[in-house]
Order: sequence, then structure tokens, then C-alpha cells
Amino acid sequence: MGWLQFVEAGRKFDCINSPNTAHPIPVYVEEVENIISVAQYILVVEKESVFQRLANDQFCKRNHCIVISGRGYPDVPTRRFLQLLTEKLCLPTYCLVDCDPYGVDILATYRFGSMQMAYDAKFLRVPGIRWLGAFPLDCDTYCVPKQCLLPLTEEDKRRAQAMLQRCYMQREVPKWRIEIEVLLEKGVKYELEALSACSLSFLTEEYIPSKIQGGGYI
Repeated sequence: MGWLQFVEAGRKFDCINSPNTAHPIPVYVEEVENIISVAQYILVVEKESVFQRLANDQFCKRNHCIVISGRGYPDVPTRRFLQLLTEKLCLPTYCLVDCDPYGVDILATYRFGSMQMAYDAKFLRVPGIRWLGAFPLDCDTYCVPKQCLLPLTEEDKRRAQAMLQRCYMQREVPKWRIEIEVLLEKGVKYELEALSACSLSFLTEEYIPSKIQGGGYI
């Protein structure tokens, strides 16, 4: 959804006239053409529930942006379409994921590609994507209720430790590495929805706009 218009295989998709209406990701991304947008940035959200929250709050009506969700780990069309948009529109791109090792791994998939498809990485990766949140210390900054904080499982810890060993964590995104270390040190995780425990519209009205305007991304 958002301020975007394009043609896929001869069929026109006009999101601009109804920016808060969700449209499916194009299946035939190679046939997408005539991309037009007046958006100021692209926002990628990990989960369908957060995407729906943004739609319900008319987020795109108040913010000139494009919002995409991969519904967890993104499939190839989602990653290819996002890469195409960033390539054609040259817009800043932010990613919002749960504060847990799986969320960070999903973020890394968008930026660096998946290990399973390393041979196709250059066609699927988005090198300029920024981590907008949620961060480990956000739970303190925004007073996330303690009942929303869950202890990291042994699998969570193993996954986080494995990510720390990836060469790009040190060379290309050392600040991400620091956040993973803080996550392990705190020993707790939480979902994006926890940030809205006190107000359903907190994500759309305060968290996301303030993070983007204040440069609260890495």
C-alpha cells in the first residue's frame, strides 16, 4: 500500500488514489514497468498484523510512503519487487521487525540475501535498507510492560550467536552487531505489538514518525 503506481504484465495498479488499500506483491516482477511514486520513503514491516495496524490507522494517508510486508521471511517476489522499487525510485528504505533473533535475521535477509540463495543475492538484496526498530533498549525507553517481555530461548541464543559470526556483521553493519549483543545481554525479546500496549496507535502516530524524523535508525 502507499503512494505508488505501476503496470504489471499490462495491468495497471494505482495505489495513489487509495494509498491505504493493500495490494498483493506482483508475481511477475520482471514484467513490472512504468513505476510512478510521490512517496518520500519505503517502509518494510515484518508482520501482517503490523501492516494491518498501519492500514487501519490510515498511516499512508498521513505519511507519503510505500509500505510492504513479507509476512515473516520474505519470498523471492517480495525481495525482488523491493529491490526494483529502491533501484528505480532511489528512496530511503526502513525495516521494522520484532526485537528477537528471528526479526534481525529477517532484516538481514532483506539487506544481504539468504544463505540458501546466495547465488542470486545481487538481484534480491537491498543494501541501503536501514533498521528502524525495534531495538533491545526500546523496551526501556518506551516503557514496554514486563508481561510483554519474554526470555530468550536456547534456540534464540544460538541463532543470535550464529549471526554475530557472519562476516558482514562486523564489516558492513557493526551497529547491528552491537544491538544483537545488547539483546543477548538483556536476555529478553518482545514483539512490535508490545510497543502499542498503552496505545493502539502508538506505532503509527509516535514511534515510526519520530524514529524516521529523528534519525533513530541504523
